[in-house]
Amino acid sequence: MTRLINTLLRLFLITLLVAGLIALWEQIRGNGFMSRFRRGENTTQSIVLTEVKALGKLELVKYTFKDIVEHEQVNTFLPNANAILIVEGEATGCIDLTQIKLDDIVAGTDSITIKLPKAELCTWKINHDRSRVYDTRFSFLNESQLVSDAYRKAEHLVKQSALNGGILNQTRQNANQMLRPLLERISGKKVGLTFQE
Repeated sequence: MTRLINTLLRLFLITLLVAGLIALWEQIRGNGFMSRFRRGENTTQSIVLTEVKALGKLELVKYTFKDIVEHEQVNTFLPNANAILIVEGEATGCIDLTQIKLDDIVAGTDSITIKLPKAELCTWKINHDRSRVYDTRFSFLNESQLVSDAYRKAEHLVKQSALNGGILNQTRQNANQMLRPLLERISGKKVGLTFQE
């Protein structure tokens, strides 16, 4: 019986020691203590142009977001790993002028009606130069994957926030405010703009 108690006590002490070492490692790694032992960085790069594409998208509005994103990775045996990011992202609304066909332009004696393509979300991205990792915990060997997943989640949140914030409606309004006066001046006629649904 005492042998079983001694074995359980040893197992408990070993578990406690391992947990303490993990907590100590997280503290040392988080303080930048290990950066003192780095000598520098070397980067090599080979860029290959893979595609050239003509664009006809007219960007009409850009939203910029700042957010604090906390991403948690649920683990089976180890404590859950999490990363906290401070991110800045942007989303751009546009219309694709290459989709306008001759049928979309109706000219009258003193007016022109143009049916523009539907407004769309052209780009959404995280601005990595202005974003940073605030903290990571219990990431051990897969910190880069954890941070990569957190950035991917943050990028999805930028897209959703832009759509929820009415970027498509703002794109249509800006198209009307910017394009209509320009087209009226060029054509000398009253111009009406509509959008495809």
